Amino acid sequence: MSTNTNNKLADLQVRRNEIAQGGGTEKIAKQHDAGKLTARERINLLFDEGSFIELDAFAGTTAPCDGVICGYGTVDMRPVFAYAQDFTVMGGSVGQIHGNKIAKVIDLAVKTGAPIVSMLDSGGARIQEGSDALAAMGLIMQKTVSASGVVPQLAAIMGPCAGGAAAAAGLADFILMTKEASSLYLSSPSAIKGTTGEDMDAKTLGGAMANAEENGNCHIVCENDESLLAAVKTLLSYLPANNLEDAPILETDDINRISPVLSTIMLDNDDTSYDVKTVISEIADLGSMFEIMPFYAKNMVTVLARMNGTTVGFVANQAAEGGLVDCAAAEKATRFIRFCDSFNIPLLSLTDTDGYVASVAQERQGLARKTAAMAYAFAEATVPKINVILRKAYGSAYIAMGSKHIGADMTYAWPTAQIGVMHADGAANIIYRKEMQTAEDPIRARGEFIENFKKTFANPFEAAKHGYVDDVIEPDSTRPRVIAALLMLAGKREVLPAKKHGTMPL
Repeated sequence: MSTNTNNKLADLQVRRNEIAQGGGTEKIAKQHDAGKLTARERINLLFDEGSFIELDAFAGTTAPCDGVICGYGTVDMRPVFAYAQDFTVMGGSVGQIHGNKIAKVIDLAVKTGAPIVSMLDSGGARIQEGSDALAAMGLIMQKTVSASGVVPQLAAIMGPCAGGAAAAAGLADFILMTKEASSLYLSSPSAIKGTTGEDMDAKTLGGAMANAEENGNCHIVCENDESLLAAVKTLLSYLPANNLEDAPILETDDINRISPVLSTIMLDNDDTSYDVKTVISEIADLGSMFEIMPFYAKNMVTVLARMNGTTVGFVANQAAEGGLVDCAAAEKATRFIRFCDSFNIPLLSLTDTDGYVASVAQERQGLARKTAAMAYAFAEATVPKINVILRKAYGSAYIAMGSKHIGADMTYAWPTAQIGVMHADGAANIIYRKEMQTAEDPIRARGEFIENFKKTFANPFEAAKHGYVDDVIEPDSTRPRVIAALLMLAGKREVLPAKKHGTMPL
């Protein structure tokens, strides 16, 4: 080998070593002091050892990697593309080359049908690049939108994410945030103070819990970078690589497992509260529950879990939180339903609701539109759809919860189910009004009329007579019955009318 060749190889190694140092030891130390891993440490922790292949490592002028590490590899032996912003290099700010690198990764992910994980830790658009930086931010958004519904996109926010970067992150399917170090907002605390006079720090304005509890921007909250990347791996294990594939099938427990626990939940008592997550855990494969958005709209529960080893999306009213559907609950369910339908994940809805929240505030917030969007999402979905009515199923909220009337392939009801236009108390007041007025003991008569209404009109057998319920089942047999239905529906195909897209304002 010639001396010239050796010199070139040595030069290559020197360049690679320089790139690997990012912003240098001092800035790396500051990153660690802030409780954050570096971009390369995050990449190494996410991908299978030795599998990551970096792209465009030498792109950029003076800043190593132009502040973003891009490439592909395997996560649990499955192909994944990723980009990680390097806060030690120009604060991870977005410039033209930075944006072009990210766009290339997204394009490759779409072409090859593999998920995208973005690790966001950036000061925002690179001011000194002016309109080029804005063009780069717009390009990232455009590519993210193009990939939406084609490959799963996970945004892992482990530092600041503001302005256009926050809007781009909001286009992802799932947002995960670290509890202490991350923040997500469009307008910075200083901008808000200058405009409205409101004074708050970044964590209060856009920290993980603020985004998880207040507005539902954040799906999963994690303690630190390590636990967040572990959650990313877990979430990926539930998802298909792309919209043309099914989620991986993992080992399962007994498909015929009977659940005595479900029989002990006394659902025939209107005053009995229970945790619907217990019902889900008993129906799903043991230990397979992965809850999405657990801190937001707790009256609606959305869970990815497995049944017979296959990923299923659960949408359930939470009786422990009242079960009524409000704007936040409808929005939460809508987003989850549309994701599951995009990626071939069957839907199982568990209904127990008295209806919608009745308040001026909810009406002003657009309850009619948001609940219509939930019904639209269920009706539009073409994946296998199963509905189990656990207890109360009243009014149009019952319809919107994935009922037979808007396209459920199979609907089951427990014997304790109450199905009707309105709650038994109110219905009895209307139907038996004259009888109550003339009764010797109106209070006692009212109680008897309510029970009579439940037995005569609101029981599941009335709905079954009309074919609205396919079967009334024993609670402890819910799991085997649902699995049997999923196996039957595995080959389901639907042909929809040709159109660009629907016009429902989601």
